[in-house]
Amino acid sequence: MGDKTMTAEEVVSRLESGMTLGIGGWGSRGKPMALVRALLRTSVSDLTVVSCGGPDVGMLAAAGRIRRLVTAFVTLDSIPLEPHYRAARERGAFALTEIDEGMFQWGLRAAAHRLPFAPVRAGLGSDVMRVNPGLRTVTSPYEDGETFVAMPALRMDAALVHVGRADRLGNGRCLGPDPYFDDLFCEAADAAYVSCERIVDTAELTKEAPPQSLLLKRLAVTGVVEAPNGAHFTSCAPDYGRDEEFQRHYASTPWPEFARRFLGGDEEAYRAAVRDWREESEE
Repeated sequence: MGDKTMTAEEVVSRLESGMTLGIGGWGSRGKPMALVRALLRTSVSDLTVVSCGGPDVGMLAAAGRIRRLVTAFVTLDSIPLEPHYRAARERGAFALTEIDEGMFQWGLRAAAHRLPFAPVRAGLGSDVMRVNPGLRTVTSPYEDGETFVAMPALRMDAALVHVGRADRLGNGRCLGPDPYFDDLFCEAADAAYVSCERIVDTAELTKEAPPQSLLLKRLAVTGVVEAPNGAHFTSCAPDYGRDEEFQRHYASTPWPEFARRFLGGDEEAYRAAVRDWREESEE
């Protein structure tokens, strides 16, 4: 229960090819991009990725690191469909398990509670059952006799999430208006690694926002990484919004060119490359 601070490099050194990896955030919001960039600097591949996808999925897909993706969507929000994800899917680069957002949430909840599945109404009467022939239904044993989708637990070997503030023990606070499913990702995984804008003393966590925003509990967190601007180019409300200009550049640039310029070095090199690009764009 002591100090859990780590570097991004130490986090990704614990990840292995073939793992099931959860990534928090939502679309192009609140993504642990510094950890994703660190992962891309390793040789880890053949991943099953569980994510409400954004550029995290796009980059890992473009780099050929995904074996299967479990998702409800992959979007850049202001750009409806993540282009590098789309290109990878069009060439059949990995398998896809696409489910309803409600099913996704309850799959995480089932895993967090160490249950094999959760009964949900989401998915009934839709093509979700057709495109996922492995899904089963269950009937309530009570008088109602209602039929539900038996959503399998989304258990993960590891999860990566990003929050505004955390302490060295692994407690984390969501300062923005939406926690997405970050707390569930941590609870549903065997190991959870949290990057944050700033590490603060435990007492300070209660000063910036109401107690109910203290969503990440130390018991569910394995490691904490201080990563200022670590969600870039996605948003981390209220600290900063999405970098729309850079996101448009990412979406319109061929992957080899983007990776060569922005992902060839460490996180400091990434920030320097973004600064250089911005200065060029303003000329």
